Formats: sequence, structure tokens, C-alpha cells
Amino acid sequence: MDRDPVHPANPVILEPTKLAGLLVVRPEKRSDERGFFARLWCADDFAAAGIAFRPHQISTSFNHTAGTLRGLHWQSAPHGETKLVRATAGQVWDVAVDLREGSATRFGWFGLLLDAAAHTALLIPAGFAHGFITLSDDAEVLYAIDTPYIEQAARGARYDDPALAIDWPRAPTVIAGRDLQFGPLA
Repeated sequence: MDRDPVHPANPVILEPTKLAGLLVVRPEKRSDERGFFARLWCADDFAAAGIAFRPHQISTSFNHTAGTLRGLHWQSAPHGETKLVRATAGQVWDVAVDLREGSATRFGWFGLLLDAAAHTALLIPAGFAHGFITLSDDAEVLYAIDTPYIEQAARGARYDDPALAIDWPRAPTVIAGRDLQFGPLA
């Protein structure tokens, strides 16, 4: 879309959640006869909100079957990752769990429907676990991550950890063996 000095580019809308630092990211869409244009990430908008997020890598996960569960995953300090995640196909129920030492919401979780048609994303700070369950077949999730993946720092917890009591919208039907081997956090 051509830049119009009278109508500046549309901002990225950052909405706080009940967990400090965890943000819902919504594009402000500018529509016309062609469709719409929207920013999904903008360094200036994030910086104006005090967020120093710069993607280092962009990854995707494709999931054949509704009911596929991935997570809960994170990288331990000092390799913690901030992630911006959004569905690029289908729908997923995305969950972030606060694992930060000393946080008033430690072990609290937040879930959000990410639907490719809505273009909504979740900004998950370092110190949070992340997981999702697919609600449609052929669901794809795009991750923009601010730090390199360090295999030795990879951690995980059970999706059904009773200490977390995450209210998943459906039972999983596909889970990686690795994810089933994770122990509870408490």
C-alpha cells in the first residue's frame, strides 16, 4: 500500500493481559476495494510502548490434525526467548504460563484463540512457558523469536500439570513423546 502523509501508517495495537508483560497484539486494518493492509509488528510501535523486541529468527509449525498439542516449552535463563506468535492457517488455542521468579502471577496462565482470519498475535516475554492446541486441521503457527534456539536450554512442563490447571478447550489427540515425558513444575 502506498504511504500517504495525510493518513499515517496504521499502528500495531498492544493490549495488556492479566499477566504482566504478556500482550495481545492486534493489527489496525486499513481496508479498501483491494482488501486490507495491516502492520503485524513495528519496531517503533513496540519501542514507544517500552518493548525492546527485535526478531532474531522466524519459525513455523504446521499441524495436520485438530487436537495436536505442542508444549509447554521455554528456554532457561540466560537464553530466555520473547516470542511473537500468530496463526497463519486455521485456529489454535494458545497458552502462556508465567514462570518468572518473584512474579505476582507466577504459575498463572493466559489462553487466547489465535485465528488466522483475525490476524491476532500474542507477545510472550522471556520467562514464560508456551504451548497450544490446534482447533482445526492444517493449522499453522508463525513464531518471531528474539534469540537463537539453544538446545541445552530447552525446557518443558506437562500440559496437564495440576498445579497450573490450564483449561484447555478440548482434549489432545496428538502429542509428541517428548512433551509427555515432561514432569510437573511443582
